[in-house]
Amino acid sequence: MVLYRRMVISQLISLVVVAIAAVAIADQALPPPQALPECLDHCGNLTVPYPFGIGDGCYLTKKFSLTCNESSQPPTLLWADGGITTTNISVAEGELQILANIARDCYDQTGHQGMYNFPWLWVSPPFTVSGTRNKFIAVGYDTYAVFRGYRHSPNDKARHVTGCMSVSDILDNTTTAANEPCKGIGCCQTSIPDGLKNYTIEISSYSNHIFVWNFNPCSYAFIVEEGKFTFNPNTIFQELQNNELLPLILNWEIADGSCAEAQKRQDYACKAHSKCVNRTIDIKTKPSGYYCQCLPGYQGNPYLPDGCQDIDECIASTNPCNNGTCTNSDGDYTCTCNKGFRNENPKSCIQNTPISKNKSLKVSLGVSLSFLGALLVTFWIYCGLKRRKFKILKEKYFKHNGGYLLQQKLENFDGPQAAKIFTREELKKATNNFHDSLKIGEGGYGFVYKGTLSNGNEVAIKVSKSSAPMTQSNQFINEVIVLSQINHRNVVKLLGCCLETQTPLLVYEFVSNGTLYEHIHKKNGKGPLSFGLRMKIATETAGSLAYLHYSTSMQIVHRDVKAANILLDENFTAKVSDFGASKLVPEDQNQLSTLVQGTIGYLDPEYLQSNTLTEKSDVYSFGVVLVELITSQVAISYQKPEAERSLAKFFVTSVEENRLDQILDHEIIKEGSFETTEQVAHLAKSCLSLNGSDRPTMKEVAMKLEGVLQVMAKHPWGKADASPKETDYLQLASHSKAYVVDVRGDEGEIITSIDYDRSIQIQPLMMKPYDGGR
Repeated sequence: MVLYRRMVISQLISLVVVAIAAVAIADQALPPPQALPECLDHCGNLTVPYPFGIGDGCYLTKKFSLTCNESSQPPTLLWADGGITTTNISVAEGELQILANIARDCYDQTGHQGMYNFPWLWVSPPFTVSGTRNKFIAVGYDTYAVFRGYRHSPNDKARHVTGCMSVSDILDNTTTAANEPCKGIGCCQTSIPDGLKNYTIEISSYSNHIFVWNFNPCSYAFIVEEGKFTFNPNTIFQELQNNELLPLILNWEIADGSCAEAQKRQDYACKAHSKCVNRTIDIKTKPSGYYCQCLPGYQGNPYLPDGCQDIDECIASTNPCNNGTCTNSDGDYTCTCNKGFRNENPKSCIQNTPISKNKSLKVSLGVSLSFLGALLVTFWIYCGLKRRKFKILKEKYFKHNGGYLLQQKLENFDGPQAAKIFTREELKKATNNFHDSLKIGEGGYGFVYKGTLSNGNEVAIKVSKSSAPMTQSNQFINEVIVLSQINHRNVVKLLGCCLETQTPLLVYEFVSNGTLYEHIHKKNGKGPLSFGLRMKIATETAGSLAYLHYSTSMQIVHRDVKAANILLDENFTAKVSDFGASKLVPEDQNQLSTLVQGTIGYLDPEYLQSNTLTEKSDVYSFGVVLVELITSQVAISYQKPEAERSLAKFFVTSVEENRLDQILDHEIIKEGSFETTEQVAHLAKSCLSLNGSDRPTMKEVAMKLEGVLQVMAKHPWGKADASPKETDYLQLASHSKAYVVDVRGDEGEIITSIDYDRSIQIQPLMMKPYDGGR
């Protein structure tokens, strides 16, 4: 019997202990109080925390008085004498979320205004409109909106005005995806200043929505909490039409003055386990007031005496002390680590590391760091030696390539005509280290890269294929000096060179419109050239070669004249380029004995047999280019029969056998007269004479081509009447494209300028049929 009584008493004690523990846990689970005793702390499912309150004696001041409208479903919390709907109150941040009106401006299809309202909001201390938590947004495709806010009263000078506009003639639902912020099409947004006491919104349109009425008859503008509005061009206008209110954030504070001032007063609002936070509008002004927050480790309402209560972290669903036991303390907790673990800090446990293992780890780490330091020092020394070696090598190349001689000679020149000595680093930077994507050409002598200098000028940089060192640096420097002094609008300008590489790099002006070869043969997307434009290019090229032969301080024989070496700029002005094979002829000589260089198909046969170079070799090569211009055929073609492989030979034969019309390009010649074309063809034939002495000089060629252009300027076909033979060509012709022919002499004077589109309209020439058409 005694044993039975003891068992019953033991069970009762256990039940009491369990009950006490359950009550303690239940007390922890209960949320801290939010309202004053015997005051409503909810309106529907919305919490009403003090200093706000419903009913007399339940709020801090009249400004924090709220009303619960229980007649609505669900019940609605109202603020400011029941005029403004409140949807959330944040004690920790001192924020009040309310619903604010939307401004709208609507029109009918004729552009008459049908609906217009502009909202305003007046608040007074301790409430202000938050500038950091709200955005000013306007929606519409013919909309501009203006926001005016005041930090004190409307009569005060502290007024702030901002706004935005959104104008577009079409509904664009492709650039703005659904549920994204405003991006400027159909919707715009801007920030507002902090600390405003009141504001007004004005909205209007530029054309009364006439052009966008079918999909957007109204404009809207509003202040809205950031993140609470997203723009969907497909649905937003219908949503705004059916909605009059959007959430807006107000800041609130307890009283005027800073925390330091408030803590000295008897009405200081922050209770136990809380802290004071200053409300600062901007850094230039002192705090306008303060609000309270619970200290870390506490939760609840800092305005109530027992509002901030300790958070028991140890009864959380997950133990904050991994590998240890949690012990709660007032506003904090500590961890007692399990066996085999130790405290890294009072709130975490880490596994114990044996002392010997820890020491071994430290030794290994020390050795690794020492090795890494030695490696870095070695690498730094290696890089320094490599830079020094590279510098010595650059100086060696510079000296060997005649850099000091060039510097000495350039002292006698001044102004933009003087050649410049570029550094290797300058050209590497200009070409992205000679990247393949910037390679714009490749010839027999090297590659050409497009580069952009530090001043923004575009240049062409020629890199030699040969890596052999230069053996005649004096001659090279003289050629650089002579070529850099060439000042002719139809010769590519040599800007300078780089002598810090084994083989010097040459820097030329950049010509943007490709080569004549590409245009004649329609390569790399280049279009065809008209007959008039071809004659203009031929005249400019002939003039530039004549200049090189007779007008420079030392005669220059190009030695590789071909269509691929004639560049065209954006105005189709010819630029003779690639002087890699050129030779300077001393004044006391009229010919040079040299190894044969050139391009098959353009090479002078006399030069090929005798190894004797004269300026007449350039005349022959130019004759081949002239034939290319009027036939649109390549200089050499191994796909053709042997008799037709060489364009020059086949052309001469065709002229001699009176078969010129079979080789000419009909599509090009139809733009000019056949007799004019015959003149050019016979000029080309004279240039292609096997005996150099029978060929004209480049001066004579240039003069004859200028005469052709002058005839074309007087009449689109070169004469008043057309021959029957010419009629066959003209009956094939259609309206010609318009071109401007601009031919300049050595000094830049305009010889002929023709605008076919404005001065002479080219029409097909219709000849009267012979004998009445029989």
